[in-house]
Amino acid sequence: MNKAAIGSTIIPGLRYRDAHAAIDWLCKAFGFEKQAVYENDQGHVMHAQLVYGGGMVMLGDARHDGFGRHMAQPDEIQGRETQCAYVIVADCKAHYERAKAAGAVIVEEYAEKDYGGAGYACRDPQGHLWSFGSYDPWHIP
Repeated sequence: MNKAAIGSTIIPGLRYRDAHAAIDWLCKAFGFEKQAVYENDQGHVMHAQLVYGGGMVMLGDARHDGFGRHMAQPDEIQGRETQCAYVIVADCKAHYERAKAAGAVIVEEYAEKDYGGAGYACRDPQGHLWSFGSYDPWHIP
């Protein structure tokens, strides 16, 4: 399991209509690894942690609880997002091909960027927007 000596201090949080399906797909398509998955008595994902390198995303099933009332699913807002996670990947072209083969909906094709590195953007099967790239703002030359 990937564990960073010092973890990220900013961790995106997402809600999915089917968190179990999302977890499986995110691991298969993007290379995340399950760190923890906590379910309630009905088997709904209350909280999950997926890691990639030194980063993490947290997710759970969409629900209309206190915090959940402040969130919308992409299909409720015409697929628009107010934010998306950017994930640094070592081999962006290979990552792009893996995600595409797994059925990611590509919204921005793989391209070399003028500011350095390469990147692409896509949607997962439940409509959430993701951005991946080899540009690492922590290591600017």
